[in-house]
Amino acid sequence: MTEDVNVSGQESGAAPEQAAVKAEEKQANEAEEKKENGGDGRGEEAAGKADPAEAEFVHPEGGWGWVVMLASMWCNGSVFGIQNAFGILFVSLLKEFGSEHDEDLRFKTAWVGSLSMGMIFFCSPIVSVFTDLLGCRITAVGGAAVGLVGLLASSFVKSLGPLYFTYGVVFACGCSFAYQPSLVILGHYFKRRLGLVNGIVTAGSSVFTVSLPPLLSGLLVRIGLQNTLRVMCVFVFVLMLAGLTYKPLLPKPVNSSKSAGRCAAFRRVFNVRIWRSLGYRIWAFGIPAALYGYFVPYVHLMKHVEERFGVDANKEVLLMCIGITSGVGRLIFGRVADYVPGVSKVYLQVASFLVIGLMSMMIPLCHIFGGLVAVCLLMGLFDGCFICIMAPIAFELVGSQNVSQAIGFLLGMMSVPMTVGPPIAGFLRDRLGSYDVAFYLAGIPPIIGGAVLCLIPWVEQREKRKQQKKKDQETAHTMLEHTPGGHGDMEKNKSPESVI
Repeated sequence: MTEDVNVSGQESGAAPEQAAVKAEEKQANEAEEKKENGGDGRGEEAAGKADPAEAEFVHPEGGWGWVVMLASMWCNGSVFGIQNAFGILFVSLLKEFGSEHDEDLRFKTAWVGSLSMGMIFFCSPIVSVFTDLLGCRITAVGGAAVGLVGLLASSFVKSLGPLYFTYGVVFACGCSFAYQPSLVILGHYFKRRLGLVNGIVTAGSSVFTVSLPPLLSGLLVRIGLQNTLRVMCVFVFVLMLAGLTYKPLLPKPVNSSKSAGRCAAFRRVFNVRIWRSLGYRIWAFGIPAALYGYFVPYVHLMKHVEERFGVDANKEVLLMCIGITSGVGRLIFGRVADYVPGVSKVYLQVASFLVIGLMSMMIPLCHIFGGLVAVCLLMGLFDGCFICIMAPIAFELVGSQNVSQAIGFLLGMMSVPMTVGPPIAGFLRDRLGSYDVAFYLAGIPPIIGGAVLCLIPWVEQREKRKQQKKKDQETAHTMLEHTPGGHGDMEKNKSPESVI
């Protein structure tokens, strides 16, 4: 009791200055706690809204991810291998459904493959919404099933008109729904090795591009066009089985209120956040601008070789050359992309567009078959570079949570140039009697688009400097408020409560 009384007596007789010092120390401690919890009194609230599982998530960098990688590799191969081999089908379609007396024969027939490739990309924004709502597995399996129906129906048509719908729309839409989840799911399993894995996955289309031309040529001679399409259905059926392996790992964000839940639902349907990034906007408009001539060689190169070097020319070798070096390019540049920091990966795409554009212009200048082989080897190498770093750049520009719709909207905008390029080239051939002008014009857009993409690293660096400057100003302002003798203490000393 005596000690208690003495202590209370000492406290009651303490000087006002000591009480003020204790109050300042208490305020400083509280300020430090608030700063650690989020910078202000809303720290606990912000922590509650953030998803702790996402912050603690560690990519396995392997395990079941290797199975997913092989499934995605089959997806890329079966989808784009068939599309890239359309030049073989194009020659067969001209013989099956057309007449050499038709002045617009190549223009009409090119629309089948061009519409198919364009629809794959045109559906991508819708696919990204389904991927966010239903998940990668359901979207991919359902899309492969639709593609199987479209390709099987194409084997029964007897004229060119229905083929626009069965092959150009139904089959292509199914491929689109199967393809995009194969890119998104990789981000669930890999982060540090994402560039390498994307290179391996996208190399699948190179393997198919190499193997399908001789296979399809042999099948077309032995069993005809309709039965060849039915054999191709086997690849799409396996694609449907591959989609079953897409097990998602990334945690979904948790919303603490109904209003937050409604906003999150809207963002999942239409993610406007990705368009706030100026770098992404430039990327989303620059790449489509570069692709107006991209698909022209895949459709018309086979017919160009027949006209210049004869029907007996080994034209399938050119597609095989593009496929082989494209696979090598995807493996090499996919690995190189892992060592290129941030959005500087865009420079790899700039280089690839420059080379692709120049090689397209070189095709009419090659009067020796060996020169054409060299052109195709270089074109394939840098085609692989362009393809394999699409997903890593998207992750850099918008982050993992927004990458699905970022890729989807980009592919959707790519649909227009991919669709109109080959028919325009066919129209020029029908009117001018040669593919030379078509290939010259096909090389111009990649060069222009590559020049536009050079702005992205500069824009991103400028945005980072702005954000860092703003952060430094906020930090300095916070420190000034909680520093003894700062503006916050001066205002407290002026207030009546601090005087009392």
